[in-house]
Amino acid sequence: MSKPKPIEYADASPQVRAVFDDIKASRNVPDVNNFWKYLANDPATLKRTWESVKEIMAPGALDPLVKEMLYVAVSVTNGCGYCIASHSAAAEKAGMTPAMFGELMAVVGMANETNRLVNGYRVPIDAAFEK
Repeated sequence: MSKPKPIEYADASPQVRAVFDDIKASRNVPDVNNFWKYLANDPATLKRTWESVKEIMAPGALDPLVKEMLYVAVSVTNGCGYCIASHSAAAEKAGMTPAMFGELMAVVGMANETNRLVNGYRVPIDAAFEK
């Protein structure tokens, strides 16, 4: 199978253009980023993913900065360089400072270390933590 190529707006189907237009309007950007252009190879996945992202990342009980920082943390743990870059930029736009990023990385590193220790030692959950 050949490597997928990005779908540019000019080459997009009306279904893909509709999603691209919504992304551009929602984010107030002149063009969609590469993630969306590659997902456009499967219009159903593009639409479903955009609808989910829009819903999940909207303000709610957690504000947008917290959501973006959580996204960065998970992306670091999963090793997704693209997502780290994209959501770090969004977190900075939402107010994340370099000091906040530094603390976030410290928490991510510590959580990953202690998670692996717990898994390796097969530590049972304390009764006090069970609900």
